[in-house]
Amino acid sequence: MSPERLGQHFLADEDWQEQIADAVCPGSGVWVEIGAGHGEMTTRLARNASKLFAIELDPPLARRLRQSTAHLKNVEIVHSDVMAVDFEKLTGGQRFSVYGNLPYYITSPILHRLFEHADRIAAIHIVIQLEVAERIVAQPGRRDYGYLSVASQWYGTPEIAFRIPPEAFNPPPKVDSALVSYSMPGARVNYPLLDEHAFLEFIKECFAQKRKTLRNNLRQRLGPRTEEIMIAAELPKDARAEQLTIPQFVTLFQLAK
Repeated sequence: MSPERLGQHFLADEDWQEQIADAVCPGSGVWVEIGAGHGEMTTRLARNASKLFAIELDPPLARRLRQSTAHLKNVEIVHSDVMAVDFEKLTGGQRFSVYGNLPYYITSPILHRLFEHADRIAAIHIVIQLEVAERIVAQPGRRDYGYLSVASQWYGTPEIAFRIPPEAFNPPPKVDSALVSYSMPGARVNYPLLDEHAFLEFIKECFAQKRKTLRNNLRQRLGPRTEEIMIAAELPKDARAEQLTIPQFVTLFQLAK
């Protein structure tokens, strides 16, 4: 399968490679690289890492990476689909950091795959489409604020480090990109006893139809209890999901049980 079909845009500009390496500040410890490509960032990440697992799906690229990194004893090339990788087995149960130049079409699924291992992830640094980056960091009251914002900020504290222009890549994408860095943990640290899976499913329902009020989105779940729960949560009747903070969502979720 060709890189274009895999949605790969290789970070070809060396100045941008160095800027990203400086921003990521790869230190000692275990690192996982997603979408290693031609190794544009692999050698930079390997400078200080005690171990680097570089994941690449494309067979020819994985073969070339093995050859080009053979002299780096702390690098292991993993030919696999990142969605199929057993991170716990791969890293031997150790705490690890993540860097990835992610295919734009699969950014959200990869993030959710990583979130499953949030307890053992020290930091996440990803190069993604700017539009998605803005959704990830969006705050309540902004148009971009939605389920991905809440899920991301539940598991980590994401920030846009900087924008990256299309010409930094080969082939150039049709949109701007951004480096997003997550420090861990996120809001979840304040709610250790909360059922995370049930909570995030609840958030999906809250954002099910963004044009509808929160009350209308939750009516199927809550039925005649909807009004009283909205009142108990101290929310106005016309409140919409994009207006709520994570603590407000937690309160609403607990009342809706």
